[in-house]
Amino acid sequence: MDDETKKQINERYEKHLEKGERFWPDTIFRDLIMSLGIFTLLILLATFVGIPAEPKADPSDTSYIPRPEWYFLFLFKFLALYGQLPLIGKIEWLATVLVPSVALGVLTLIPFIERSPHRHYSKRVLPISIMTIMVVGIVLLTLMSEVPTVSEDGSTLLGTLQTIAGIFIPLTAYVLLFVFKNNTRLMLWTTGLAAVSMIFISGTVLTLAPEKPTEETEVAATLVDQIFAGQDLYSVHCTECHGDDGSIAVIEGVEGLEGEKITPINSRDVLYTITDSAMLEVIAYGRPNAGMPPFGKTYGGELSKSEIDYIVVFMRYMWDDRFEVPQEALKPLFPPLAEGEVPSYDVHIQPIVKRYCISCHRPGKDNNNYLMTTYEEILTTGDNAANNIIAGDENSYLLLTIQGQPIMNPENPEEELIGVMPPTRPLKPNVVEVFLRWIMNGMPRTAAEAQALSTTPTAAPEP
Repeated sequence: MDDETKKQINERYEKHLEKGERFWPDTIFRDLIMSLGIFTLLILLATFVGIPAEPKADPSDTSYIPRPEWYFLFLFKFLALYGQLPLIGKIEWLATVLVPSVALGVLTLIPFIERSPHRHYSKRVLPISIMTIMVVGIVLLTLMSEVPTVSEDGSTLLGTLQTIAGIFIPLTAYVLLFVFKNNTRLMLWTTGLAAVSMIFISGTVLTLAPEKPTEETEVAATLVDQIFAGQDLYSVHCTECHGDDGSIAVIEGVEGLEGEKITPINSRDVLYTITDSAMLEVIAYGRPNAGMPPFGKTYGGELSKSEIDYIVVFMRYMWDDRFEVPQEALKPLFPPLAEGEVPSYDVHIQPIVKRYCISCHRPGKDNNNYLMTTYEEILTTGDNAANNIIAGDENSYLLLTIQGQPIMNPENPEEELIGVMPPTRPLKPNVVEVFLRWIMNGMPRTAAEAQALSTTPTAAPEP
């Protein structure tokens, strides 16, 4: 920069300084207004948009794939693509330490590399080109972060295209920019071609990428939701041994534990003496010496920490008289039936099965292969599928067993083929009545189908 240029810059600076604004209070006031606006925007976003609820972190869940926050996804993807490079891809410190250090170093040294005294963007082609390619690369790597580098069929096409768009094209463009640093036209062409190529290849990758199945995770956010979630989980995993209300003292109908005496878990001896954390550990680790398997994922079970928490909440609020049950959690298991009303699977049978049956009648249990997790399974599965449920037949095996009548082996009348259900204690009469009406009226699935079969008397029209 020659003396004449310095003199012109200083003169312009002095003119702007004379008619400029004061730091206090002018600049401070504008910064304060802007900060208040941003703060208000964040409050509105948190209030009306928010983020989806997620389960509590569970370090025992080995199926969880940790991912960084969205503003680090580009680096996450860069490291994944770098790992695909031959030879140097195995040298991790190059990508994790050297490359980010070089990138930050280049950004820091740009003012010393490009020392033009002009401030107009048309006179600052090199730094703007560098930043353009960098920003385009960051955006595209973020968009491609969900795309795998290797397809399920073993194809590496998507990985190769991502590597070209995310590594090779930007790297080549940066080299050419410094080679052409004195030629504005060539720098512009290099930047434009690099950006367009990266966008085109990345768009191709996103188009060819297989759709990722979305797995929705339901999180019980309110106390009532937690109680209901815990009740459902308890019904599946605990009812078989402890009964639907936790009052069983002698286990019946469970292979290997027949006749085993246990302390009712709804008693004060349990609820008053065991803390929530201790109860959680008992459920998670189990009691191997007493025949109780571990249920926590940490110890090889099926339940996450959040799910075990829900079971503990359910037990506390429904059985511990020191806790007040929310009124919303006391709703009946199913709507009571009116005279002549036909129950449906969706409204009546499904919640009953979930509460009393599914603990035993699911895969992996000794149940004569009779599964009850879906409508179709109830009607079609089991070693005795032809006789389990017969529309309009009071002698259906399901109806007989839930009314306390075991099914005897036709070939050996003294041998019990199917015992009474549930084996722990009889179902309540209103529950048996629901099953009876349902089967005798053809097992309708939906409420609309059941309504068409109902003979509920209608109210007389007003005079």
